[in-house]
Amino acid sequence: MTVKPNRLFSFAPFLLTALLGALPPLLHAEPFAYVPNEGAGTVSVIDTATDKVVAEMAAGSKPRGLAVGVDSRWLYVSDQPNNRLQLVDLVSRKPGAVVTLGESPEGVSISPDGRWVAAAVEGKNDIAVVDTRSNALAFSIKVHGKNPEHAVFSPNGRLLFVSAEEGDAVDIIDFGARKQVAQVAVGARPRGIGFLPDSSRAYVATENANEVFVIDTERFAIVARVKAGLRANGIAVHPNGKQVYVSNGGDASVSVIDTASNQVVATIPVGQRPWNMALTPDGKKLYVANGRSNSVSVIDTDKRVKLHDIPVGKLPWGVVIR
Repeated sequence: MTVKPNRLFSFAPFLLTALLGALPPLLHAEPFAYVPNEGAGTVSVIDTATDKVVAEMAAGSKPRGLAVGVDSRWLYVSDQPNNRLQLVDLVSRKPGAVVTLGESPEGVSISPDGRWVAAAVEGKNDIAVVDTRSNALAFSIKVHGKNPEHAVFSPNGRLLFVSAEEGDAVDIIDFGARKQVAQVAVGARPRGIGFLPDSSRAYVATENANEVFVIDTERFAIVARVKAGLRANGIAVHPNGKQVYVSNGGDASVSVIDTASNQVVATIPVGQRPWNMALTPDGKKLYVANGRSNSVSVIDTDKRVKLHDIPVGKLPWGVVIR
């Protein structure tokens, strides 16, 4: 007896290929790097597999801080002159709803559980917190320091560290209690903040002091000071916790700090005015926004060399990868 093949089964490979081709790129590509271009009002989308820009998304008039939701559906972008958080749909790559925050929002981060987005609001000296379930403003937390630049969650979600740009201090918020519980004096003009994966220490770049301050997160005390390059700015922490990267805006370089010794062990040239940065989830590549070069430098973290520069929009402010 001859068995006739099932027609539907014979077409299955073609149907599967067609379905995969119809899926949005978000669902079957390498992680994307998102770069806010504050001079262009756009976010550049870089495919980290090819290191090519694959899209430009409208994102308000001056996008700065940004965070990606844990489901990779929404990008949350601070639109500074419009005093709001701009949501961008990462499936359609088009702007969505907006959330009013207050005057001059800057750095944005998302809680480890994906529930909350925190934005530093410079004009109000507070942290605006948006609930991602409703994409609406839930509450605000006042800080003592003037002109908050970044608000960054600890990996365990317990604390929120805030760099007071004009206060020469880091404000520390107990997020569960919804209030500030400490302030640690650091060098002049603190900017980027990053935590070790176990939340035990925070690294804070101080732009006018050209140093990175290391803070014990249990005692709220400085345990080390690391001399960085000129105008130390952005911070990124390797997933293994063994290296911390600091961008030196005045030196066009990135310094590598060994966290065991808290010493700089390498310095890597990048573009002009390097600002905020992000690592791929595997820690193999570091992406550095170069504000005055209109580019993103890609660093091989194992070899500690720059691989190439990727042209993006005007005045890139940072990078986020999810």
